[in-house]
Amino acid sequence: MRHDPEISTGTGTLGKAVSVLEMVAEADAPLRFTEILARSGQPRGTLHRQLSHLVEEGLLDMVRDFGYVPGLRLLKLAARAWERNEFRTIAEPHLRALHRLTGETVHLGVLRGSEIIYLDKVESRQSVRMYSQIGNASPVYCTGVGKAALSALTESDRMALVENLTFKPFTATTHGNRQSLLAEIAVIETCGHAFDREEHETGIRCVAAPIWSEDRAFVAGISVTGPSYRVTMAQLQDWAENVRDAAARIMADMAVRLGPRR
Repeated sequence: MRHDPEISTGTGTLGKAVSVLEMVAEADAPLRFTEILARSGQPRGTLHRQLSHLVEEGLLDMVRDFGYVPGLRLLKLAARAWERNEFRTIAEPHLRALHRLTGETVHLGVLRGSEIIYLDKVESRQSVRMYSQIGNASPVYCTGVGKAALSALTESDRMALVENLTFKPFTATTHGNRQSLLAEIAVIETCGHAFDREEHETGIRCVAAPIWSEDRAFVAGISVTGPSYRVTMAQLQDWAENVRDAAARIMADMAVRLGPRR
């Protein structure tokens, strides 16, 4: 098969178009052509063609006088990807069991680069709940699932990832440098679970445990999350064993259902 660098690399034609699509999809408001041009650094003519193709395919929509927004076809593709994701299907009964036990929100997240992508969620039974969405991304260094996932990586992969992190101070308790993060990861490796002590969002705490494939090429995590006024650190510590057990059961089911990676 012919190797086409324009397709296979992030700097090729397809890679640049995907970057534009991702830029528009992640924006908080519609992006005008001039904004995309400034952010992408691409030639005006090339960018115009890419945007036209993305609109023609339904991946982007052009809203007159406002700019470009995600197209409805993305919703269809996202829904199909979510429905057919085998890992999510395997994990779902264990998420619900953990939710029944704790009554709080349970998340399932997958490590992608330096972010955690939330793949599934079982909402809290409480009247006051946390705001989160499936598909959202969070930094690895300030979330329970993220730190749990880091603990499951090989040392070389972990160091390569951490070396390139930019530490943004979301709250007063966010890790500010790689030394403090790595010190906590060492503790997580020993105990098997991680905490989010209001590090990503003030008033939100969680306890998480890592999930991984045999070769560590796939790394994820599961967590129980709740507001700090209702969920104390002592309560999270009590739930830690349950979260670790849920992660272990998911990994056991993965081994049976998916078999060894080839």
